[in-house]
Amino acid sequence: MRNRWSRHPFTNPHHNLPMPPPPDQAILDLFKRHFGYRPPLVTRAPATVTLLGDFAEASDGLALTVALERHVWLAAAPRTDGRIEIIHADRAPEVFWISDPRPSSAAPWTDGFKAVLRELRQRRVHFNGFSAALHNDIPPGAGLGENAALAAATALTLRKLFPFSLGESGATVPPKRNERGELPPLTAPERLHFARVCRDALAAARVTGEGLVEALTTLGSRAWHALQLDCRFHSLTTAPLVGTALVMCDSGARPADVASARGQARDHCLAAARALGVKSLRSVEPHMVRAAGEKLAEAGRRAALHVTGEIQRAAAAERALRDEDHRQLGQYLWLNDESRREHLGLATPEAELLLELARADRACLGARLTGGAGGVTLNLVPHHEAEPFLARMAGAFTARTGRTLATWVGPIGEGAG
Repeated sequence: MRNRWSRHPFTNPHHNLPMPPPPDQAILDLFKRHFGYRPPLVTRAPATVTLLGDFAEASDGLALTVALERHVWLAAAPRTDGRIEIIHADRAPEVFWISDPRPSSAAPWTDGFKAVLRELRQRRVHFNGFSAALHNDIPPGAGLGENAALAAATALTLRKLFPFSLGESGATVPPKRNERGELPPLTAPERLHFARVCRDALAAARVTGEGLVEALTTLGSRAWHALQLDCRFHSLTTAPLVGTALVMCDSGARPADVASARGQARDHCLAAARALGVKSLRSVEPHMVRAAGEKLAEAGRRAALHVTGEIQRAAAAERALRDEDHRQLGQYLWLNDESRREHLGLATPEAELLLELARADRACLGARLTGGAGGVTLNLVPHHEAEPFLARMAGAFTARTGRTLATWVGPIGEGAG
């Protein structure tokens, strides 16, 4: 049976509300209303979520990730006046010269977009003016990589408008279009260079998160596959994840202190590696952390215990995925949650309730927090159980809190394009 949320996976199926227009149509309409014509190209970049591999980039660790069918969309067209204009349905347009893509206090929503332009300029990528419309249907602050998706969509849009290739030293020989005007897909090495642009742009825009992991996922994912990322060697492989649904439960909580605590935990990982005299926690095992004694501050010890255990869980989960043992994969999600609760916290009361309800539900194979502000959970459920599970979770959450729970099935989607 076709998943009825596949086009609108963030619509709560228990509300009889009219369905909005498909996102691809929404971005076309937005562009045409403002600029007066249909855009010649549209780029989309999907949301991402980490199954296992917390702080993988900071620890040179392993990550098991997927892309979800929710996107940042950019529609664009070239222009000849040397300016760039970007619009958004809910914000005032921003217009600036191509030579001056500085952050603007009047339009902070464009900071990530402009940061990518600056990073490409530093890599000697040449581009002219263009008009663009932005549409984002990824929930903000939910730990689903919306900033990395915007960065990837921006870089790919520039590539479509003004073809270029990236190498170790920056821009190289541009790719050639085929007879239909299409560019070849990114090669694996070039995908890594684009992901680095995204990571560096997000860092310049002071956006926290696992920039390289999220960018590689949004750029390199395959439908119905999980990605296995090795952050030490920057390798990427895929494995099928079929027959199991990823069910997202969003309590709506977005406390700033939880998001800040995630950034602090990342810093504690880096500090713990320095205290142990290693380049990264990838070179450390949990028993070494326990034996370190007073070398580690308490916060560093807790963060290191979680991350070194997480590296082991991610490696074991890859084997379970290869064996198509989704029940075992779910057990590693539960172990992630137990370690997170013991060592890091990082959850809102609402999310802790969601995890309690999921653990008590017979259909849930495993659950964990997403990497956002602590209010969203990811649940692994057999596909045929997804709809009943959604209904039970929404009903139980409302009964306990008096609040509505946003629930959706996140189909595993294709990478950006």
